[in-house]
Amino acid sequence: MTHTGGNWSRLSIAAALAFRWDGRRRRCYFQTRPGTYNDLALIGFLRALKRHFPGRQIILVWDGLGGHKSRVMRQYLACQRSWLTVERLPGYAPELNPVEQIWGNLKSCELANLCPLDILALRAPIRAGFARIRRRPSLAVAFLKHAGLAF
Repeated sequence: MTHTGGNWSRLSIAAALAFRWDGRRRRCYFQTRPGTYNDLALIGFLRALKRHFPGRQIILVWDGLGGHKSRVMRQYLACQRSWLTVERLPGYAPELNPVEQIWGNLKSCELANLCPLDILALRAPIRAGFARIRRRPSLAVAFLKHAGLAF
């Protein structure tokens, strides 16, 4: 079969798994955007994430993506210490990042054998996949355990 879709570009996804300190509540957040995530787009994602946790302290575990370490991001994070603590994963260790399990899960279910005509056609299956993951909180715990993390 030949894929004849034109106008392909990039659709990027930022995601966060959130766990209450005692493990009783689990949440999964995501955001899509055309193109790639840079530091400014990631700051927007963090601002949106903060709105879900008003007045709460957050510990963010981040991998080594360039946008996570830029000068602009470091300056932003330095001003957010009242609510946000950042812990970094080792340089290249996707097996330690529970969010990587989300991508694998989506790719094996909603995105398996998908051949959309354009990039925007990916949004509906991605939303469906995240909705499925949200309905099954045990998946978030399994992703955390797979990365060797626990409450």
